[in-house]
Amino acid sequence: MLSGSIYYKSIYIKMIFHRKGLFGMSDRYPFTLKPLPYAQEALEPYLDAKIIFFHHEKHQQAYVDNLNKALQKYPAYQDWSLRALVLHADRFPQAIRTEIYNNAGGVFNHELYFDCMTPEKDMQPGPNMAAAIENQFGSYEKWKEKMQDSAVSVFGSGWAWLLADRRRQLRIMKTANQNVPMLSAFQPLLLVDVWEHAYYLQYQNRRAEYVENWFRLINWEYVEKRYLDSPCFVC
Repeated sequence: MLSGSIYYKSIYIKMIFHRKGLFGMSDRYPFTLKPLPYAQEALEPYLDAKIIFFHHEKHQQAYVDNLNKALQKYPAYQDWSLRALVLHADRFPQAIRTEIYNNAGGVFNHELYFDCMTPEKDMQPGPNMAAAIENQFGSYEKWKEKMQDSAVSVFGSGWAWLLADRRRQLRIMKTANQNVPMLSAFQPLLLVDVWEHAYYLQYQNRRAEYVENWFRLINWEYVEKRYLDSPCFVC
């Protein structure tokens, strides 16, 4: 694990190369591990550096590696974006369909999960998200309760999502494994990972406590931007 100053310098250098197209980035084959937008210890005490290290550097990296391996012998799909791989998984040959969907979903879900957290603890929703939450759920506390119930009640491994539909109405959804909501119908705004590898080293079997603390890490500025960027067909 890198120290804070060295880590941020490495992130800055990678961002420069990504913009110039010299790193390949993670939107086309061969996919690469997207850097974290913060140091590994930055989410402490709610998620410690050891969890972030294993979750990002080992688990997410494995999805990236396995996705590249699945695509290696299929050049026809190597120029597909990550979103396209997730959205059109039914078009792949049967031999690789499940492998690509699972691993593309693993990469997609983890990138959003890490991006929607921030070291700036206890942020509040921006004006548009606050209004949308109020309109849809009645209050932030009522939304939080429903979101937490959804996350804690996932059977086995999976995710709880906050989505915007084509009317920019908010929806809470839970998915199993590395499944992704239908991207043609929903814009994912944020999600919480409830696979055990996301929390077990620190929280053991206390999933509810992990989810409760996850709310304190939400990057509402990032979520607000995703909400405003979501396509609206009746606005």
